[in-house]
Amino acid sequence: MAIQTQNYTAHTTPVQNARLRLLNTLRKHELALMTFIAIPSVRHAQIVAMTGLDAVIVDCEHGHIGDDSMHNSVAAISSMGVSPIIRVRGFSPDILKRALDTGAHGLMVPMVNTAADAESVVRYSKFPPLGLRGQGSAFPAIGHGLTTPEYMKSANETLLTIVQIETKEGVANVEEIAAVPGVDYLFIGPNDLAQSVLGYVPARGDEPEYVDAIQRIVAAARKHGKWVGRLVNDGPLAVEAAKQFDSVAITGDTKAISNWYTAQIACVREN
Repeated sequence: MAIQTQNYTAHTTPVQNARLRLLNTLRKHELALMTFIAIPSVRHAQIVAMTGLDAVIVDCEHGHIGDDSMHNSVAAISSMGVSPIIRVRGFSPDILKRALDTGAHGLMVPMVNTAADAESVVRYSKFPPLGLRGQGSAFPAIGHGLTTPEYMKSANETLLTIVQIETKEGVANVEEIAAVPGVDYLFIGPNDLAQSVLGYVPARGDEPEYVDAIQRIVAAARKHGKWVGRLVNDGPLAVEAAKQFDSVAITGDTKAISNWYTAQIACVREN
């Protein structure tokens, strides 16, 4: 794998690493498919990862996932040739460092409302001279199939930094957030966005304030050359979203399991 040290970004890096499936898919301008997992289990993570997804988002914000399960899930997902992304519960330095030290291929950071928030995320996600991330673990390099020196040279430009825009404040500041160097991708949290903009969830999807908020997020991402994606509930909605977004996360494990069993049991009960 070619390694270099210039200040490239995830959008421009010449580094080639076949393990980084989500980054590679995005850079090929192909629709990247993801989902969330909230259940802590190595086998569960592997089962979800083998479905044809490009990335699995390990939900450490709302999921039942602690540090041990976070590490195990990342290893399980990457073993299946899929990118593990961790949605962290906040963006304090210790949380970001701990998540990155699993060997994850990127971070998704919720409730980024200002450029200062985004700058803090970048500062503690990048190694010097671009940031203040510390090094002390062998696990990240192992997860990327590299030596530690190789990982140190390439991580700043290959790890995906995904910030969630999901409040009125975030939408109001989305231009400045998207302009922050080191932010690679804007992700829309539609339920929190609806609650913030409309005062209820779920959104119907045609409310003018809600539609305008989504359009502003997409426009800011396009203007500043960042990827943009969102959560959707199912495959047909993902097909529709593909007309506007670079990637989509199709629901999550808990909802998928519940919906499948509910539908199958109702089929039996009704006959």
